[in-house]
Amino acid sequence: MTAPAAPLVFVVDDDPTMRRGLARLLRSAGLAVETFPSAEAYRDRPRFEGTGCLILDICMPGMDGLSLQEELAKAPDSLPIIFLTGQGNIPSSVRALKRGALDFLTKPVDESALLEAVRSALERHARERAASAWMADMRERLATLSPREREVLKGVISGDLNKQIAVKLGIEEATVKVHRGHVMQKLGAASVADLVHLCGRLGIEPYPAPPTTTKVQ
Repeated sequence: MTAPAAPLVFVVDDDPTMRRGLARLLRSAGLAVETFPSAEAYRDRPRFEGTGCLILDICMPGMDGLSLQEELAKAPDSLPIIFLTGQGNIPSSVRALKRGALDFLTKPVDESALLEAVRSALERHARERAASAWMADMRERLATLSPREREVLKGVISGDLNKQIAVKLGIEEATVKVHRGHVMQKLGAASVADLVHLCGRLGIEPYPAPPTTTKVQ
């Protein structure tokens, strides 16, 4: 099995001195870095499939940082963005943060604050990628269930006993047990509680509870 690639930090800034300084700082902290002199240069890079984050200047010739952020947000699994600017103002920072930027730092940037923001961004992206991979795997597993196994699954997470599920579906209780075992195995659930939790994350709802009736005295 191929080991996952190391996290990568992308720096986009039209100031060559700033790019070199940021790259030196990040590499001294043991981080892999790629630098770009413009938003267009970064945009034209082949899509990055690993864990990373983007340090992005706001004011640049041509496409500015906010425009690049808007374009990148259209793609799935977009990288967390840390904005840097020497001409920051409240409206631009609010706009950046509302669009999902992780942080907004002004130049000259505090090195400790930047490294902390980068580590936070990389940890966040790693968590998001792990959650996305888990979800994709579980949806593939869910797709392997037969229609009858899906019906049994709904009964199990609704709290029904095997006998109750059998009556509802018009099948033998022994058959329910077989389908239930297949469901647990295919979804990798160790217990009913585990199965309920998995289904909750997958958005699978139990059968609605029957309406309560009030007796007239």
